[in-house]
Amino acid sequence: MKNSAAVADFSYSMINRLKTVLKRSPVEVATLAALVLLAGYFALPSAARATATVFAVGRATELEVAAMKNATMPFGQLPGADLRNPTYTMRVTATAYNSDPAQTDDTPFITASGTHTRMGVIAANFLPMGTLVKIPDYFGDQIFTVEDRMNPRYDKRIDIWMEEGPQARQFGVRTVAIEVYHAK
Repeated sequence: MKNSAAVADFSYSMINRLKTVLKRSPVEVATLAALVLLAGYFALPSAARATATVFAVGRATELEVAAMKNATMPFGQLPGADLRNPTYTMRVTATAYNSDPAQTDDTPFITASGTHTRMGVIAANFLPMGTLVKIPDYFGDQIFTVEDRMNPRYDKRIDIWMEEGPQARQFGVRTVAIEVYHAK
């Protein structure tokens, strides 16, 4: 009990210190909050500490399993669009990319919408996911679907997924006319 009272006094002094520090560095605030939590943890009897540890480890494992399930979960179908008349047409800069890890994040074959990369996928920041696009001057009536995103610095630009790096490099950077068909 003597130890618990000392820990409680320490926790109380840390909380008061925390109140004065709130106007300062977020790092110091986080450090003090961690100390208060640790003090409370060590004030518990050893059986309660063991239970708290088992709970924390179990919860961490649960979260890891949930993250793995989410990574492999099917994401369903994107909404359809009316392809009779484009919602609008516009000219944008177009580039091409492939699933080279140097051009993507740590999941090069997974798009931002959770689908697999394939011909017909484009990345665009200015169009909603699922928007259908045609690039008639270069690809005729082929329909592309916005399923990926680009670096935030690229606005009014599309990036067309291509299977091979040389094919993407050959496409280069072009200004193209696109027909946009918004998802329903």
